Amino acid sequence: QLQLVESGGGLVQPGGSLRLSCAASGFTLDHYAIGWFRQAPGKGREAVSCISSSGSSTNYVDSVKGRFTISRDNAENTVHLQMNSLKPEDTAIYYCAAARATITTVQAMCVPYIYWGQGTQVTVSS
Repeated sequence: QLQLVESGGGLVQPGGSLRLSCAASGFTLDHYAIGWFRQAPGKGREAVSCISSSGSSTNYVDSVKGRFTISRDNAENTVHLQMNSLKPEDTAIYYCAAARATITTVQAMCVPYIYWGQGTQVTVSS
């Protein structure tokens, strides 16, 4: 069974950091570009970041540039999202998602997604 599982969410104060992880089971991630998207209460889905299948190319939504870093370890079949200088507006459920690896995938922020996980809650509040 193909599955993506996110972990690492939680409650953090503004200015704090969290590191999200995305682990795959039932398939290997190295054939896919991997993205993170988030959904806040009452809002639509927002693509946050995307990394190419090799890890050589990344992309970020403007609101997180300079604060978030996406990385991958294909040997461990995992992808991470390091989130620093967190703000209350970063509060959302964060999902990782797999996308077909093409030359335009990263520019397109990994959209459309093929598979995605159940999400992990990130709450930024004092």
